[in-house]
Amino acid sequence: MTHTPCELCTQDGGLLVWRGEKLRLIRAVGDAQSADHPAFYRVVWNAHVAEWTDLAPPDRSHLMQAVAKVETVMREALSPTKVNLASLGNVVPHLHWHVIARFDWDARWPAPVWAPRRSEVARDVPDAASRLAMPLDVLDAHLARAFETFRPLA
Repeated sequence: MTHTPCELCTQDGGLLVWRGEKLRLIRAVGDAQSADHPAFYRVVWNAHVAEWTDLAPPDRSHLMQAVAKVETVMREALSPTKVNLASLGNVVPHLHWHVIARFDWDARWPAPVWAPRRSEVARDVPDAASRLAMPLDVLDAHLARAFETFRPLA
């Protein structure tokens, strides 16, 4: 199958936390959502496919177990109010899942991270990353360690 390379084919798509043979974990950086929601990760399938059902069933399982691993580590490390999972791909049609730690203090709670900020929240939320239970580089290291030993079940 031929395709025009997309941005997730030609670049990591954020701060690379871990890369394996089939997928990679990145942390979103440099946009309003990642500034207001600093524990915003993406699990990206390395090969270009647009839809989850483009994968063979064992690869679907592999991908979803990776998403679950990210959620598990984030819940243990940060105790978020909620973890949001999303696979949209409308802008970048390359299979990836968003895994986002949400807190009742965040700028868009309880709306989706892509919604407008709540009107009662100050325009610049004071450094949302500083409100996390641990620094982002430490969380990145926890996630990378978890993936070094990650072996999806068949």
